[in-house]
Amino acid sequence: MVERQLRGRGIEDERVLAAMGAVPRELFVPEQIAERAYEDAALPIGWGQTISQPWIVAAICQALALDGDETVLEVGGGTGYSGAVLAQLARRVISIELIPELAASARAALDAVELGRDRVEVVVADGSLGHPAEAPYEAIAVHAAAPGPPGSLLAQLAPSGRLVAPVAEGGGEALTLFSRDPGDDPDRLSRNRIAPCRFVPLLGAEGYQSG
Repeated sequence: MVERQLRGRGIEDERVLAAMGAVPRELFVPEQIAERAYEDAALPIGWGQTISQPWIVAAICQALALDGDETVLEVGGGTGYSGAVLAQLARRVISIELIPELAASARAALDAVELGRDRVEVVVADGSLGHPAEAPYEAIAVHAAAPGPPGSLLAQLAPSGRLVAPVAEGGGEALTLFSRDPGDDPDRLSRNRIAPCRFVPLLGAEGYQSG
């Protein structure tokens, strides 16, 4: 996975490659599809949700450019896989998951691994609104497609902070990096397109409505 799916497709951050290699992905997918855990594809995890393909997780982590001292807000934590990877790269991860059953699965999977489990806090909440109680965040990773730039999440980004999210674009979706200005204009954000992508929708007050 690391050599063919990641390094071979442009993931160059050695810390990200090491983190992806260290986390046992098979522990974060349903047992009946564990043999497919390392496929180059998104996989179903129940409740209409998916675990992102490995390249997408690595691309998000690489774009966040973590140095190990950040508090990362993760939106759409699913079964905990991306949170476990982020925990190898940052000081602390707050993982927001809307579906209680998936949050419980994430806690169980994180408890089963020794890799940074004490650095991931799983919270059941509307991730489209972020987690203002502990804002601002140096980095925010969003694992569900937003209908536009996610306003509340961007408002919780610290100066010099980075947010990566899939955003609706021209009938499709694009994985997008938003970076907050580090200088005199903290309201200024730069926006850079990483790659086309396809995600489940971001549900919630500032996302898409369920049903």
